Amino acid sequence: MKLLSQINSPADLRQLPQSKLQPLADEVREYLIEVLSRIGGHTGASLGPVELILALHYAFETPKDKLVFDIGHQAYAHKIITGRRDQFPTIRQYNGLSGFLRREESEYDVFNAAHAGTSISSALGIAAARDLKGEDFHVIAFIGDAGLTAGMALEGINQVGHLKNKMIILLNDNEMSISPNVGALAGYLNRIRGARPYNEFKHEVEEWLKSIPAVGEMMLSGARALKDTLARAFIPGALWEELGLNYMGPINGHDINSILLTLEEAKKVDGPVLVHALTVKGKGYEPAERDQAAWHGTSAFEIATGKFIKEPATAPNYTAVFAQATIDLMKEDSRIVAITAAMPDGTGLNKVMQAFPERTFDVAIAEQHAVTFAAGMATEGLKPIAAIYSSFLQRAFDQIFHDVVLMDLDVTFALDRAGVAGADGPTHHGLMDFAYLRPMPKFVIMAPKDENELRHMLKTAIHYEGPASVRYPRGSGTGAPMDEEIHLLEIGKAEILREGTDVAILGIGSQVHYCLKAAERLALEGINATVVNARFVKPLDKELIIALARSHGSIITVEDHYLMGGFGSAVLEMLEENRVSDARVLRLGFPDKLIEHASQSLLLAKYGLDADGIYSRVKEFVASRLSFEPVFSN
Repeated sequence: MKLLSQINSPADLRQLPQSKLQPLADEVREYLIEVLSRIGGHTGASLGPVELILALHYAFETPKDKLVFDIGHQAYAHKIITGRRDQFPTIRQYNGLSGFLRREESEYDVFNAAHAGTSISSALGIAAARDLKGEDFHVIAFIGDAGLTAGMALEGINQVGHLKNKMIILLNDNEMSISPNVGALAGYLNRIRGARPYNEFKHEVEEWLKSIPAVGEMMLSGARALKDTLARAFIPGALWEELGLNYMGPINGHDINSILLTLEEAKKVDGPVLVHALTVKGKGYEPAERDQAAWHGTSAFEIATGKFIKEPATAPNYTAVFAQATIDLMKEDSRIVAITAAMPDGTGLNKVMQAFPERTFDVAIAEQHAVTFAAGMATEGLKPIAAIYSSFLQRAFDQIFHDVVLMDLDVTFALDRAGVAGADGPTHHGLMDFAYLRPMPKFVIMAPKDENELRHMLKTAIHYEGPASVRYPRGSGTGAPMDEEIHLLEIGKAEILREGTDVAILGIGSQVHYCLKAAERLALEGINATVVNARFVKPLDKELIIALARSHGSIITVEDHYLMGGFGSAVLEMLEENRVSDARVLRLGFPDKLIEHASQSLLLAKYGLDADGIYSRVKEFVASRLSFEPVFSN
């Protein structure tokens, strides 16, 4: 790492002769592979844009010039050359570097980013602010072709073309999201890849016009319209110019010299420019290039073989169980369809696509569209399942209410990655879905205690004639035995898993498992707890919960969710509405703060939501309850 060891900032990078940039890129890739082979991370996504990132920091005076990344999993090389090389082995580890962009981490991280489609809008806002303040610096938005399918990115481009502020959009086009890109825009970019470079063609047309005696230099300005018309007729990249951007490309995103030449040209344009660069996802590591979808984000791996190193699974994971249950239910009912927003692998719908290709839809990175698309299908009597990560569904809040709930449409929402999502951190934790779905009238909200119950809840949600959600965590289940038949659950009915007399513990979702373990340990201390699998956040099992409140006097709610607006809040509200004033309630969940990135087990332990934490909190609560006043008073 002879060159890389000298780079502690982009200023150091800019001291190198241009001829050293490609060898440096090779060293960066070698370092990426070495570190990520030990700890895992966004391996394929980070290997592709190395040359682009080096060229950007070489051509521009960062951090004065503002480089705004989309999502952030493409920015590992950016982190390495902006003073975080030695910290890089801590990426996505507890108290280590974030896997995404964080303003609080570095002055070079201009805008926090971990969800797709934000770079163009935020960069335009920075450029507009610069011009209003009379300042002088470049603004560059770095976005992948998958991010370009996000509705917000297209909204941003629309405004860029209207305002005409000077800025550069660098499109890193590798034909991939996590999975291969889909949709008309992806097809359009494919046509550009196969076409001759747009600016080269325009230059040739201009030279041809000059050669015509009737035109010549004196008439050239009048012939520019003809030149542009010819270019638009033959080169598909002209769409960007129709939208008000100057288009340059496509260029080889792994040829640093070509990238730098293009960026120098882009700097001279007094207005918005789109630079279209073609890259290979996983570039420089053969296994990652060969299977780009599998290598987008990885566990640790053997460098020599490309074999992933994973902990042996003790139970099937929730995503796989959801996928198989969906297939089984689709076999029974031809009205069921499945929808994902660019996450077929992450949600398990890739397996469903194989079984039912005509009834499974990937709508690209467009959660808002996915929800309204599902709503349209529901108006025609179909039963859509929208499989979207809990944190990503936040982007479609209005569509859920306006396009599904107001018409009481039969749409099932399968919320993967609910609760803490691990190393991806606060942008990906699914800690708000109870809160943002509970106010929706007639919306049924469920969370299974294990992977077997997930299957029954999915069928229950599909059969419920209205909007319903089933949320489940990332990772393996509990190893619960699978019932032979998938059956319906009674809406709003909880189940008692353990009888006790001293305190009632109401768990929801994956926390029920920890509640049972805590109760077993409490029993050794002489504290006998009733443990309830609540199953439903809405509607609650009012009859059971009120009876337990009155018979036990103490209720503890446990959830893998923010306390504010969550399951515990729902229980408190219900008790207040029913004038239950003789019970004390303790709510266990996540506090009102951003929850950092770390393993799921570490985060649950830190916030007292694993078995040990629940045991300790309940023991303290029971020991001191005689000094408590009731929660409610008449």
